[in-house]
Amino acid sequence: MVHSISLVVLALVFLLATILPINMGILAFVATFLVGTISGVTVDDMVGGFPGDVFILVVGITLLFGAAKVNGTIDLVVAASLRLVRGRRWAIVWLMFVLAAVLMALGSVLAVGMLAPIAMPIAARYRINPLLMGMMLSHGALSAAFAPITVYGVFASSLVGEAALDVSPFVLFAVPFGLNVAIAAVLFVVLGRDLLRGSEVVTAGGPGAAGADTFAHRPVAALPQVEVTPLRVLTLLGMCGLLVAGSLGVDVGLVAFAIATALLLVAPTLHEKSTDHVAWSAVLLVCGMLSYMEVLERNGTLDVLGEAAAALGSPLLAALLLCLAVGVVSAFGSSIGTLGIALPLALPLLELGGLGAAGFIVALCFCSTVVDVSPFSTNGIIVLAQAQVDDRRAFQRRMLAYSGLVVVGAPLLAWAAVVLPTSL
Repeated sequence: MVHSISLVVLALVFLLATILPINMGILAFVATFLVGTISGVTVDDMVGGFPGDVFILVVGITLLFGAAKVNGTIDLVVAASLRLVRGRRWAIVWLMFVLAAVLMALGSVLAVGMLAPIAMPIAARYRINPLLMGMMLSHGALSAAFAPITVYGVFASSLVGEAALDVSPFVLFAVPFGLNVAIAAVLFVVLGRDLLRGSEVVTAGGPGAAGADTFAHRPVAALPQVEVTPLRVLTLLGMCGLLVAGSLGVDVGLVAFAIATALLLVAPTLHEKSTDHVAWSAVLLVCGMLSYMEVLERNGTLDVLGEAAAALGSPLLAALLLCLAVGVVSAFGSSIGTLGIALPLALPLLELGGLGAAGFIVALCFCSTVVDVSPFSTNGIIVLAQAQVDDRRAFQRRMLAYSGLVVVGAPLLAWAAVVLPTSL
């Protein structure tokens, strides 16, 4: 009875958060208290399940990036990077992919949100397919989704660690990265081949017509000049210091807090709005879901879910179906919420044998995030909102069509390229 209630509540949390503008984490905290009480889990155990380390990590990282955004350091990096490509339209597309990946890898869950207001107008100004630009931004960010200090990476690592599975953090990062790069390459071949024909921008008069110009004759990306200031240099040094601290095994969240606080003390007025950029919604979501997962583990619901997954029979077939289900559900809901349900289902399948643990887990992680190109996801909504197009409905339909291909094709790709080879 308790297990059934736990699953019904989990489904309600997911459903309500999908159809209503309510953060899933808020609902998950309430579910933690209600289901925990019914299950006989003590309040101390419920509170003890709160992932304080995740809270510190996400808030610290996003606060640091908020300061970097407010003081112009992000704009400085973007402007300098754009000048490096020297007017090559194809290079600008891949540059945005790389910048989104770097920002995400450093812990900024708002990478697409930071870059889309810059990238989408560039696409319109220089006749770059807006769908290509928007999806390259999304795939760039998603390629680094499972870096060690990202929200996704921390969440997945926490679940994997609790299950005592041997999944290398490097593999967890590298496989989704490689698959997203492969998808981006195919996307570029289909939609961006014309960008390889030179740096000239096609104007209304056609190539070579009067009034046509090249990147060399315009300010790069139509961005204002961004000066190098001592504060921006200090911010860049702080971000580099964060990377060094992470490589040395120092708590990244606490280091990020320390660096961000130093910047706030140096220029408190300038950085007043830094906290506005903290990913509070992501903090609520991750901490709420992890707290509820703790209750489900304590009352035995995760074991019941695992047994149900094992009853599907063929491990490889069950793995394929689970990857497809994760892709479909995540396209319309929370990636982290979907992953939180899917990973416990994977455990009994792994116990049956015939599946490589690392390959299957990584495939599920990839399938849960790659579909965030959907216009129903945060990344997709931002791209749609920032697109400089005449017919927004038509652009949305194109996004939906592409998302449909990803929802179906990405799980098949992950199963064939990752699950199958590691299970033979």
